[in-house]
Amino acid sequence: MTGTHAIVSGASIAGLSAALWLHRAGWDVTVLERAPRFRDGGQNVDVRGFARDVLDRAGLTERVRALNTTETATVMIGDRGPIGELPSDGPDGPTAEFEILRGDLAGAIRDLLPPEVTVRFGESVSAVHDGGRRVVTTSTDELRGDLLVIAEGVRSSTRDLVFADDVVTRVPMGIDMVFGTIPRTADDDDRWRWYITHGGRQAHLRPDPHGTTRALLSCAAEDDLVGADRDRLLGLLRRRFGDVGWAAPRILAGFADTHDLYVDRLEQIRMSTWHRDRVVCLGDAAWCVTPLGGGGASLALTAGYVLAAFVRPGADDDTVRRGLADAERWLRPVVDEVQSVDPRVVRLAYPRSRAALAVTRLAVRAVTRTSLSRLVAGAGEVMPTDRELPEFTSRRRPPRV
Repeated sequence: MTGTHAIVSGASIAGLSAALWLHRAGWDVTVLERAPRFRDGGQNVDVRGFARDVLDRAGLTERVRALNTTETATVMIGDRGPIGELPSDGPDGPTAEFEILRGDLAGAIRDLLPPEVTVRFGESVSAVHDGGRRVVTTSTDELRGDLLVIAEGVRSSTRDLVFADDVVTRVPMGIDMVFGTIPRTADDDDRWRWYITHGGRQAHLRPDPHGTTRALLSCAAEDDLVGADRDRLLGLLRRRFGDVGWAAPRILAGFADTHDLYVDRLEQIRMSTWHRDRVVCLGDAAWCVTPLGGGGASLALTAGYVLAAFVRPGADDDTVRRGLADAERWLRPVVDEVQSVDPRVVRLAYPRSRAALAVTRLAVRAVTRTSLSRLVAGAGEVMPTDRELPEFTSRRRPPRV
């Protein structure tokens, strides 16, 4: 080690991006991941705005393009068929140029890491304390580092070890989402198909590049879906979606056999500061925006680059703290904007009554026929395209891709 050791906790998009860029900036990097192996799979994410520049500077543009989900448009479904369609409409339209599965994007970044970056699976942080250089106690040993990056996701336990409760605010969105991969059929096409019905319920089907279909059931949070074992979860879903038409019966049948059933209760994370001494939170651990806000993958990808641009190896404590503050100042305005989800949009997307559903479908028909089509897809998903990324100076030559 050179005395500039960065420890990154979390091996998804934000953590791996931080590991990649910190290494290129001259840090020695160790990545810790609680899961026993790399977590592939997951649902669709996209890369937009300035995050596309980060992708290009990493040397990943063509790799991510090759992993595209093949999705070309979004179609809103009613009881009698489509009621409106949102075409791609450019690189940052409702369907972005770079639509990719979460695990495929994380895997592309992981594959770019050089052998010098150590990734340790099956390890979690159990204690963090400052002994001159910060000491991280893991499930197997102790590590000393000059920078700790917490990128573990919305329910980060390490964040809660370091940051007091008064700087972490959880904002519940009142929505449960259940994801899974189901068999592809001849009726599936290259569009995201999105069905909304009364009772605050939605069903989604999206293409992937692996010959299967990504499915989603989401609903206003009422039943205790989070934490339920598989059998109980499937029973709750059958009870909640048993009277829903369109593809809901197919999705319920597919979820009974899928290998990657996953449930999440949406909540945003808001922190008064993302850094303390030589510790920083990135990605969902710091600012989860949820799929309702959109842009989470783009922010995660960009955050690793921005961190490495401002926090240089070998710096003293004051310089590191100033660098972390500068990185936060660059990222904070974007995060604040994306997190501003209008509650009226949530109510419109999850109508409780049949009368409210009629209003929603009228709104969908109106919006998809005008230049306002980006609104219904979630304007928060469009990252700024005219903002300059901070200057980054690499101390290591990037590997050939």
